[in-house]
Amino acid sequence: MKHTLIIGASDNPARYSFLAAQKLKAKGYSVLLLGRRKGLAAGQEIHIQPLAWENIDTVTLYINPTIQTIYYDYIVSLKPKRVIFNPGTENREFENILIAKNIVPIEACTLVMLTTGQY
Repeated sequence: MKHTLIIGASDNPARYSFLAAQKLKAKGYSVLLLGRRKGLAAGQEIHIQPLAWENIDTVTLYINPTIQTIYYDYIVSLKPKRVIFNPGTENREFENILIAKNIVPIEACTLVMLTTGQY
């Protein structure tokens, strides 16, 4: 099974990462969660340490570019097919690194993609 990893996951129902986790699960996607604080989103544990997950198809980012730098090597090591840069997370430097590793960067909103059938 292919998984979607949400980086910047939150247990706050007002956060877009929380809504994305719920919507992904509701549409039948397997979701893994990485955030700054432990908690639950979409009935799943939010991990606070990067894990060596396998079969990551998509990474969707909900962290600003200055925080992303500590995740560059980790995300590349997961070998996802694509990385979604949600609004406010756009990062040309990281996008270029991903392209060089044959990982597709997408500047889009995960929630909109799910709603419009483009996910």
